[in-house]
Amino acid sequence: MENVHILLVEDNDGDIVLTLEALEEAKMKNSVSIVKNGEKAIQYIEKESEFVDVTYPDLVILDVNLPRLNGHEVLKYLKSSEKHKNLPVIMLTTSSSSFDNNESTKNLVNCFITKPITAEDFIRVVTKIDDFWISVINKKHLND
Repeated sequence: MENVHILLVEDNDGDIVLTLEALEEAKMKNSVSIVKNGEKAIQYIEKESEFVDVTYPDLVILDVNLPRLNGHEVLKYLKSSEKHKNLPVIMLTTSSSSFDNNESTKNLVNCFITKPITAEDFIRVVTKIDDFWISVINKKHLND
């Protein structure tokens, strides 16, 4: 199985720790880069500023409520770009509002998930994300 690179866009340190623990627990071959605001996410993906030598992600896990640019703005930027429109994006957020879900769907998110409240459930959800999306990405790499 090929190593999959995940860009985690999250400003909450607790959620970062839980996500990394869950990805480690899934024992999948992946690497994770972390940025804490929407502006940095776009700079990372465009390889600008301090991100000129980074690995382009195979998957983006994106929070809605971010400083500078919110998750909807980042998602809209990615999905409206010919260069990035096929990059899978998962919206993983504390928001359960229908507005956020509808806005994400309108902007072509691949998956919208509301973060569970308990740490155990959060880890289980991220493990499922890893299981499903990593297998999808690896199948795509095999077909390229």
